Amino acid sequence: MFDLNFGLFVWTSIVFLALLGILWKFAWGPILGAVEAREKGIQGTLDRAAEERAEAARLLAQHKEQMAEARKQVQEMVAGAREAGERIRSEIEAKAREEGDRLLERARSEIEREKEQAVETLRRECVELALSAASKLLQRRLDAEADRKIVEDYLSAVRRPGAEA
Repeated sequence: MFDLNFGLFVWTSIVFLALLGILWKFAWGPILGAVEAREKGIQGTLDRAAEERAEAARLLAQHKEQMAEARKQVQEMVAGAREAGERIRSEIEAKAREEGDRLLERARSEIEREKEQAVETLRRECVELALSAASKLLQRRLDAEADRKIVEDYLSAVRRPGAEA
């Protein structure tokens, strides 16, 4: 077993070198080409993934910027709506105040007119009463005590509804 056979060694070496040459010429080239192509494919995929990651990061930053801008616009819109609401509320309050003032002034003038009418009616009735009392006094011209009695009787008759002297 540990015997060296020089012929076997030479033929084994020749067959090995021939097989190595055939493999080098026909197998190693395509195998190395396939390995290099695979390596280039993997590197291209990694490069594309890095580019897509960078693009995704850029798009994410852009999206965040757009969201911040949208939030800002929403806040501006809310502030504008709040200001418009306050302005409308102020206008409504002013109109209500004006309307209330007009109604109050109209009520005051109505009250004043009613008061003047009541005073005028009272004057007329007083004149009528005075004239009626005077005519009664003139019909019976007796003396001061009798005049007083006639006026008191007339006034008591006027106070009772449906009674006339």
